[in-house]
Amino acid sequence: MTPSSDKATLSFSDGAPSVDLPIYKGTIGPDVIDIRKLYGQTGKFTYDPGFLSTASCSSAITYIDGDKGELLYRGYPIDQIAVQCDYMETCYLILYGELPNAEQKKAFSDRVTQHTMVHEQMQFFLRGFRRDAHPMAVLTGLVGAMSAFYPDSINVNDPEQRDISAIRLIAKMPTLVAMAYKYNQGQPYMYPRNDLSYAANFMRMMWATPCEDYVPNPVIERALDRIFILHADHEQNASTSTVRLCASSGTNPFAAIAAGVACLWGPAHGGANEACLNMLDDIQAKGGVAKIGEFISEVKDKNSSVRLMGFGHRVYKNYDPRAKLMRETCHEVLDALGLHNDPLFKLAMTLEKIALEDDYFIQRKLYPNVDFYSGIVQKAIGVPVSLFTANFALARTVGWIAQLNEMLTDPEYKIGRPRQLFTGSVRRDVKPIAERG
Repeated sequence: MTPSSDKATLSFSDGAPSVDLPIYKGTIGPDVIDIRKLYGQTGKFTYDPGFLSTASCSSAITYIDGDKGELLYRGYPIDQIAVQCDYMETCYLILYGELPNAEQKKAFSDRVTQHTMVHEQMQFFLRGFRRDAHPMAVLTGLVGAMSAFYPDSINVNDPEQRDISAIRLIAKMPTLVAMAYKYNQGQPYMYPRNDLSYAANFMRMMWATPCEDYVPNPVIERALDRIFILHADHEQNASTSTVRLCASSGTNPFAAIAAGVACLWGPAHGGANEACLNMLDDIQAKGGVAKIGEFISEVKDKNSSVRLMGFGHRVYKNYDPRAKLMRETCHEVLDALGLHNDPLFKLAMTLEKIALEDDYFIQRKLYPNVDFYSGIVQKAIGVPVSLFTANFALARTVGWIAQLNEMLTDPEYKIGRPRQLFTGSVRRDVKPIAERG
């Protein structure tokens, strides 16, 4: 952080003396007011539900400008990364701060590839779940269990152990997601293949069987790789903040990432693309494209409980830059698979057209977001809706572990301990049970 010569002066109407607070400037983005000494000097806390105006940390990984619709990974615009790089390059960038050269990329990719297999006994752990368990429930357990299977890399205070745990998490997450899927389907697990790309290997583990191999379609392979890139990190969102808060206690990386997976499961966060497809299925069941006008009317009705999923964003007040890229990929996939006339995808494209042209949506900046398009793409390539969020977790793992490492190497980091505005009862004494009303 760069200290500014400017200071913020906080004055009080109750007669208490004013307080000068330091201001820090980042390289880009809003300045921050340092309130760390506020309680000690005034006996007062700040109040910020949801931390909407609070910088909980300093970070050099990802920057978002919601008004401009800008997303930068280590300074590089997401539209350049998604077009010119693959997911392995993106992982290297997010973890280590710079894009790899050809030699560094090969060494990193080889290292990840060598760790894609999971401990054989994990399949016995997996068998303890019901076959119909939600993949996110299974994945939360599997990731947390990695600390039991890989105890040689759980010391967060050892940089080498943190690095090997990062590689293990990135490498093994596709294997775990595919295992959860195969278990649900009652099919045998498929071991990873070292001669395939990260995305192609995942696809083969998902859809190959011992009796028939799976040859990835290059268009779909690139589409899945782009989904991973666009979801790799997204600043201090709920799941990332959860990982940081969890790791701040000194717990192991696998436990912290499992906490992130659990947070991501929520429909307001990682579950948004699943909720979007469920919304489309509901419209389709009621009559499809013919009923879309009726659906839009219900969305606009303030008294209606109907919610529009996959549109708008908490941070982006302009078009989500990831959505522009995912839109291109979405149409490429639908073209490659000949699905533009499929009823569900025709419905989705009709809804997209309305949202981009209707004044109601334009004025409220309810543009289709990345969840809308990534959900459609995953549905088109055969990913079951229940697995959407697990794929999101797979992609976001590199961001979580990079944020965790950054926090642990920050000399100012402390265990997270938010404060509260207490509104409960004042002190009172316990009465004998016979005297209680």
